[in-house]
Amino acid sequence: MNKIKVTSGMAMSLDGFTAGLNQSFEKPFGDNFDLDLLERWMFAEPEKHKHKKEIDAILDAGAFIMGNNMFGPKDRRDNPEWKGWWGDNPPYHAPVFVLSHKEREPIEMEGGTTFYFVTGGIHEALDRARDAANGMDVRIGGGPETIQQYLRAGLIDELHVAISPVLLGGGERLFEGIDVRALGYECVQFVASEKATHVVLRRQGQ
Repeated sequence: MNKIKVTSGMAMSLDGFTAGLNQSFEKPFGDNFDLDLLERWMFAEPEKHKHKKEIDAILDAGAFIMGNNMFGPKDRRDNPEWKGWWGDNPPYHAPVFVLSHKEREPIEMEGGTTFYFVTGGIHEALDRARDAANGMDVRIGGGPETIQQYLRAGLIDELHVAISPVLLGGGERLFEGIDVRALGYECVQFVASEKATHVVLRRQGQ
């Protein structure tokens, strides 16, 4: 039986930030975050993009995990009417486990996405995601703090970082306070494209 792989990936600026300053409902990535510049590699001529398979793989998973901040801003995520940023048909089309400090009933959406709220921490969320993934990969969707928790625990098998040629100057750093080398991760792929440099880190032994 194949091992269920735990993967993650984020776009990152040259100075190491994956989210900007002063995140809010109006500016979910921060007021200094240029979404077009930082993530345009994902959408510009994807049929010609040498990393199309990696882009497709972002949503090619059997289950997902995300932090509460990614599910919604502080002033909205606990509102029973709030069902995420993505409208009635979120792009996941699979179970999504949201790390939360507050219990909430699951939210069934169109297209097969169901949000489950997990109050028992990262290990409980991962156990439930693996059970729900039906043998496919589990994807840690973000944000940065959530990915950091799973990296520190050595629970991410493979991390894809797309480094975009833009400087943010402040915000949330993906590797803040984390020694990924000491945790057993090594670079197994480093490829430059027109829009970004793609780096794949893999935990040794995977």
